[in-house]
Amino acid sequence: MMTLQGKTLFITGASRGIGLAMALRAARDGANVAIAAKSDVPNPKLPGTIHNAAAAVDAAGGHGLALKCDIRDEDSVRAAVGQTVQYFGGIDILVNNASAIWLRGALDTPMKRYDLMSQVNARGSFLCAQICLPYLLKAGNPHILTLAPPPSLDPKWWAPHAAYTLAKMGMSFVTLGLAAEFGRRGVAVNALWPRTIIATDALKMIPGVEIARCRKPDIVADAAHAVLIRSASGFSGNFLIDEDVLREAGVADFARYAVDPAAKLLPDLFLD
Repeated sequence: MMTLQGKTLFITGASRGIGLAMALRAARDGANVAIAAKSDVPNPKLPGTIHNAAAAVDAAGGHGLALKCDIRDEDSVRAAVGQTVQYFGGIDILVNNASAIWLRGALDTPMKRYDLMSQVNARGSFLCAQICLPYLLKAGNPHILTLAPPPSLDPKWWAPHAAYTLAKMGMSFVTLGLAAEFGRRGVAVNALWPRTIIATDALKMIPGVEIARCRKPDIVADAAHAVLIRSASGFSGNFLIDEDVLREAGVADFARYAVDPAAKLLPDLFLD
């Protein structure tokens, strides 16, 4: 069984939630993890900073590097990637986890929110890949994994929140394009999406979501780990679902991932 021991991961938005869970799962293998996020100081609304996350990675058995990074800013990403390479000697894996969300209709979507989602989601994922790829192409088993859904043109996903759907599907289409371009060069470029809504601190800021009916971030982290230990050769352009990945890896009991095992789970967006 392959592990992530000694591998260097650059994970965006890893100061909390799913990104942090993925960082800690990699750390348990002894991986190096660059925590690239904006959360340099505590936020009263959203707990967790890059420094707390890096310390947690160290405590879990890995090597953490706290990097204040705004993926909307090219210079910021270049600096963070440069620091990662200088500190760890290269980059083996990019995880595009950072994402902005606004679940409102067109008349209730300020252009400031539209621009934020556009810049963080699709553009940010593309930018991070563009800057990491020269190092990934030198790595032994390089992966790009993006938290994005299977592409869909079904109007039921576009009508309620066209701006968010456009931004999120943008990440999916970036994955398609990069997979077609770099898969044949040995880089595994894939997307991962949860079957159910995941309980994160950011989710608590969205009214109406019942946290008890969600799963913990650990399920996405375990699924990501199962993807990232695979051979990169010939493994690109896949839109993977966390539950399916884990079933293929031999997991049969998913109760431990539920916030409340007795509650009926909420399906995530973009999945039928």
